[in-house]
Amino acid sequence: MLDFPSENLTSNENRLTALNAIAPPQIYKPSEAVQTVPFNKALITHRELECITEAIANGHLTGDGEFTKRCQAWLEQQVGCQTALITHSCTAALEMAAILADIQPGDEVIMPSYTFVSTANAFVLRGAVPVFVDIRPDTLNLDETKIEAAITSKTKAIAPVHYAGVSCEMDTLMDIANRHNLLVIEDAAQGIMSTYKGRPVGSIGHLAALSFHQTKNIVSGEGGALLINDPKLLERAEIIREKGTNRSKFFRGEVDKYTWVDLGSSYLPSDLIAAMLWAQLEKAEYIQRRRHSIWQYYDEVFADLEAPQILQRPSIPGDCQHNAHMYYLLLQNLATRTAVLAELKSKGVQATFHYVPLHSAPAGKKYGRVSGGMEVTDDVSDRLLRLPLGGGMTLKEAEYVVSVVLNALG
Repeated sequence: MLDFPSENLTSNENRLTALNAIAPPQIYKPSEAVQTVPFNKALITHRELECITEAIANGHLTGDGEFTKRCQAWLEQQVGCQTALITHSCTAALEMAAILADIQPGDEVIMPSYTFVSTANAFVLRGAVPVFVDIRPDTLNLDETKIEAAITSKTKAIAPVHYAGVSCEMDTLMDIANRHNLLVIEDAAQGIMSTYKGRPVGSIGHLAALSFHQTKNIVSGEGGALLINDPKLLERAEIIREKGTNRSKFFRGEVDKYTWVDLGSSYLPSDLIAAMLWAQLEKAEYIQRRRHSIWQYYDEVFADLEAPQILQRPSIPGDCQHNAHMYYLLLQNLATRTAVLAELKSKGVQATFHYVPLHSAPAGKKYGRVSGGMEVTDDVSDRLLRLPLGGGMTLKEAEYVVSVVLNALG
């Protein structure tokens, strides 16, 4: 457990002061070097145990307890969605969204191939066909200019993924969806506290899914949330989440008994999970400042290597505010990435590549189809390198990571 350090990172000036106090990577001596750097070090404080203990003392260990209600209210206020429902995972939230969208066998859902399997699985489980569209070369988000070419009479929804916490081009996406009468389901697993033109990610589509997995910005170990922006979907969402029953209405006194009324499953997390999540949400702004400090440090150090095309840094559109979820480098080719990864591993740094594109995976070939070319997706998947980043990471650890990368690149 960690108490909050005394360093003040509340302003850009203070962050730069802290960064300037760090010695340049090349003067590191072996005896002073950090020995290992985990891929993701979440910031865990004393509050998690306090809240979990309080939840146990309350005697309500199942779902929809006091901490669940607090977390849902926080999300509704911060994201500005109509309703937030905490789930046991982002995968569960996506599966709920697929049911709410009334996805039927043979329906098609447009999505990127460069995403986690849950984006596709949620719809495949309903019998739908994922239609994979290429990504943009700058943000690595779904290429909005290629969506309409993928629409057929079977298309039911679009599932944009906000890669690395950078918003997709949502105005264009929503315009396309409205003109073709399609639902937009935001996969915002990586997008909490990011914005698009001042609007929080997750508040724009008809539905959205968040993740609180250990690798995300705000963590509860496992966990997620379904965000509902179309009020017509709220009543059914409660039923689906409660195993297909109208149990929520019963507890509100709206019916004298509850019964099975629709499809559903057990998508509620224990209030113990919500208690940990609440402790994280209380410190969300602080966690974000720490992540941005590391992200900005990486970005400043690697800037000089972009002009000679040694690497490409993340691209953030001017109308987007990212959440420092991930820092990645696009290296020159697969061989370079393989060599750099090997060097990082040998020096105790847990870096990694990212997705194997779904369209090239066995299940992707079986259940989905491709619309157009996948040149950017295939290229990026071979060259992308993710560096360690987390709310509990120190600037000294980040400096060590940088020193190893620079040495590996010569």
